[in-house]
Amino acid sequence: MAGHDDPDRSRRWWARAAFAAAVAAAVVPIVAAGVLSTLVLLAAGIGGVVVMVAALYWFLTHRGVPRWIWLGVAVLVPIAVLSAFVSANLLWVVVVSYVLVLLAALCARTALEAERAESVMDERTVPPPRQPFLVMNPHSGGGKVARFGLQRKAEELGAEVALLEGPDTVDVEALARDAVRRGADLLGVAGGDGTQALVAGVAAEHDIPFLVISAGTRNHFALDLGLDRDDPAAGLEALRDGVEVRVDLGEIAGRTFVNNASFGVYAEVVQSPAYRDDKTGTVLRMLPDLLSGSAGARLTARTGGLTVEGPQAVLVSNGPYQTSDLAGLGRRARLDRGVLGVVTVAVEGARQAVGLLNRAHVRGMTQHTVREVTVDADAPEIPVGVDGESLMLATPVRCTIRPGALRVRLPRDRPGVPPFKVAVDWVRLRALAGWAHRPR
Repeated sequence: MAGHDDPDRSRRWWARAAFAAAVAAAVVPIVAAGVLSTLVLLAAGIGGVVVMVAALYWFLTHRGVPRWIWLGVAVLVPIAVLSAFVSANLLWVVVVSYVLVLLAALCARTALEAERAESVMDERTVPPPRQPFLVMNPHSGGGKVARFGLQRKAEELGAEVALLEGPDTVDVEALARDAVRRGADLLGVAGGDGTQALVAGVAAEHDIPFLVISAGTRNHFALDLGLDRDDPAAGLEALRDGVEVRVDLGEIAGRTFVNNASFGVYAEVVQSPAYRDDKTGTVLRMLPDLLSGSAGARLTARTGGLTVEGPQAVLVSNGPYQTSDLAGLGRRARLDRGVLGVVTVAVEGARQAVGLLNRAHVRGMTQHTVREVTVDADAPEIPVGVDGESLMLATPVRCTIRPGALRVRLPRDRPGVPPFKVAVDWVRLRALAGWAHRPR
């Protein structure tokens, strides 16, 4: 009988299939076009991508006529490369090789799937709340509160509902604290992530459960909790048949955040008074100065023993994002790891911008998981985007994690968090295929 640590037969053959598809992807162009043509094909493809990325960077960092010239280059280069492949009758070779690469990645992830970290947070069954209190923003998400009848359905389930109708700004934290003083044993929000974070902070402070109703525009927090963002009313079922999980909360300068805090280029642009009326124009107008460092504060990010000087962007998230792509803005597999995710991006020229394609330049992009990060600047205060809200905060800005600070009430019946994609590790695959000793 095979040892407990040996890969099973299915995973072994998926690993071998991944290697076979990868080898085929390399062999097809050699057989079809020859070694020399394959090298030319590879050089043209890589060169085209490099030129396109560099041209896009120069488009973002220039103004006037040069900006549009570089945009033209970025558009024409891939067209020229494809045209060259077509004229040489090699386009089909590129397509077949690309499909084989995708197949290799699919087989590799299938083989490694059983080794991914568990993505389901611990939950426990709880009785219905006796006196729930919900804050609802009727303007959030294009009017989802009214469209889904959330107020009526919540009141039918015994909840007290406070509508943020305005026109004056309402202190939602004060509303939540008053509800707790009056005996509320559950707080909830139907609105955007910024409002969710404010009330979640009060719920954590009093150690009472928090209910998330996905009535905002993007609802990233609800997504990572496994809720149905297309049916906000389904979240109300937690008032009748719910389970409870404990999740972490981020904290920035004494303020709670449930998703992330962004520093640098994005925060500077959003802070501009012109952004609301002309988003695209404002971005294009501000980017050259922000990327060159001639405008905006110069940032310094300190995470443990690492210091990153002059990043154009810093993203601090409540739990690391699961993706390893450039943006790093995928889903969080779990919200109870007890760590912050930190991504810094510093691009000083087209060469570093190209290096970010495969993260070859260490200084260009860093990703870490830490318990604390401090962002300082050469200015007394800086703009920060916190869960979609634009704020001005005094420097240095300290971000920390509060492990397991929030009790979240979820409906028992919900879509859940889908399994995340594992990274393709060819060394591990070789061991799974039975061609090397498995790493311990």
